[in-house]
Amino acid sequence: MAYPTSPVFRTVNLQSVSPTLVSESVSGKLQARQIAGQRWSFTASYPPLTRTEFAPVSAFIMQQRGRLNTFTIQIPIIKDSLSEAAGTLAANGSVTAGNTDVTVDGISGNLEVGDLVAFDGHDKVYMVVATTETDGDTTQITVEPPLVEDVANDEEIAYNNVPMKVRLNNDVQEFGLRTDSLVSYEVDFIEAI
Repeated sequence: MAYPTSPVFRTVNLQSVSPTLVSESVSGKLQARQIAGQRWSFTASYPPLTRTEFAPVSAFIMQQRGRLNTFTIQIPIIKDSLSEAAGTLAANGSVTAGNTDVTVDGISGNLEVGDLVAFDGHDKVYMVVATTETDGDTTQITVEPPLVEDVANDEEIAYNNVPMKVRLNNDVQEFGLRTDSLVSYEVDFIEAI
């Protein structure tokens, strides 16, 4: 099930949530340890909408039953690569979970730092944080967070129209009904892994 693409969000506030355990001593020494589980969360708001414009969104939200169900969404502006890359991007060799470097091939042009990517067999979305051309046909990309699942050789990688599997981030949804007959709405999502 996919989130409605119309009407379009006015603003999106994207957050990277990276749980970190931190302990600070009285002397000021800090110990920090990262635990696996980075997730994306975001708040999206709409411009004022008529009830007719808002109807598909409100119906979809009601079907989700709060945080119960998951669905896919493509976040406007960042769902597509910053580059002019074209072609079918795929992993060139297998990569085990926990790694951040993936050799890729199959596209003309390179991905850009800040691009989101999704591996065909994963629910997780990653961000490209570095690219290095290894030769004329392959490129190494570095992604964050580290891979949560193994990547198979020739596994396709979405870099345009990147779908993110999410759920609503809370069970209470508030719809602002204005006296001018318009609806104000802001919704919180969190990545479902």
